[in-house]
Amino acid sequence: MKKSLSNIIKGTFLVNDDAFKNWRFIIFLSALALVMIASSHIADKKVHDIARLSNDVKELKSEYLDVRKKVTQIKMESKITAAMSIRGLQPSETPPKKVIIKKQQ
Repeated sequence: MKKSLSNIIKGTFLVNDDAFKNWRFIIFLSALALVMIASSHIADKKVHDIARLSNDVKELKSEYLDVRKKVTQIKMESKITAAMSIRGLQPSETPPKKVIIKKQQ
């Protein structure tokens, strides 16, 4: 136990005869650590993108509701009448008549 601990501290397990086996394992663990780090960075980036996109959706929904409210107010008959009275147009006093055209056989 004491000898193996001193070998690890001194690093002699990396230079002895069967060191190739140890180096393969160390390289494997290093590659695994790099994959794990890259995966966590990608996951964090996706979380930030999702948060940004959800904020954009909230802003667009708010803008949509605001524009829809304005359009509804602009389409009101009283607003149209007021806007056209400035130009000299007024609503007709007589209601429109429906024209029906019958096909001749």
